[in-house]
Amino acid sequence: MTLNVDTPAPARREGPRRSSGPRNPGRGGRGLARFDLRATPYFLVSPYFLLFAVFGLFPLGYTAWVSLHDWELAGDKTFTGLDNYTELIADGAFWNAVLNTVGIFVIATIPQLVLALMLANALNKRIRGRLFFRLGILLPLVTSVVAVAVVFTQLYGRDYGMINWFLSLFGVEAIEWQNQSWSAWIAIATMIDWRWTGYNAIILLAAMQTIPKDLYEAASLDGASARRQFWQITVPMLRPTLIFVVFVSTIGGLTLFAEPVMFEGNPTMAGGATGQYQTVAMFIVKEAFRDFDMGYASAAAWLLFALILIGILINYSFTRRIGGKK
Repeated sequence: MTLNVDTPAPARREGPRRSSGPRNPGRGGRGLARFDLRATPYFLVSPYFLLFAVFGLFPLGYTAWVSLHDWELAGDKTFTGLDNYTELIADGAFWNAVLNTVGIFVIATIPQLVLALMLANALNKRIRGRLFFRLGILLPLVTSVVAVAVVFTQLYGRDYGMINWFLSLFGVEAIEWQNQSWSAWIAIATMIDWRWTGYNAIILLAAMQTIPKDLYEAASLDGASARRQFWQITVPMLRPTLIFVVFVSTIGGLTLFAEPVMFEGNPTMAGGATGQYQTVAMFIVKEAFRDFDMGYASAAAWLLFALILIGILINYSFTRRIGGKK
């Protein structure tokens, strides 16, 4: 015999219902919501574009206008069209500055990026005092450019410099580092590498820490060595960050100014007795504020802008192939 007992359902509490508003808002409400979703992002990012227009686009446009004139710093202003550009293209001093800039850029940037990648890979491993070393590689970045230039100028001194003393142990005669192009390029490149390698290493290190650890564990189970994991996993996964680092290094290298000026020790912007390490940025400042030819300097600035674009495109054509992408 089976006894079935029906349990009464719990009483439902009655209370005031919350109003959720009209289910079908009017046409005005939908339009306002749609406008808010579309316009708010532009409103939030507009301060950057306003500042960029004032401090970026306007100087570019004004410099382009000045470059079309025979514009003295405190004198007459005569429209000359493209005469400044044609004269600049035939100017041997300008192309000497371009050669110096590209030479220093190549000597400094390639070892800098390779060393930064190696440092980032080393600091990404579990080592003792890892935080200390990570902070230590940023110390050159916070050091004054003047202090860096003074120290390196003493290191590359002819008679009492440590570099010449070290080379003399191998029978090498004392080198006049400021008197020849190749030696001055090397001296300035070491200053740049010492100052900016740690900065690039920290950026690459931050990108390395975002790579999933599962990829390395799977590669280890397949028998891949640490070197193979670095080239087959780490470097391809760093491709976007490497492109960014290369772009920033290209812009910084082709607008090089502070290091060669301080290495010269005499702010004439000549870059040595024969301009052996005068960069394009030094050439522009010399033409504008020593020779007071603003139009000629503005034309050189625009050619430097074109040089930077060419350098970025060339570097991008190489970096985009990282990871097997053609």
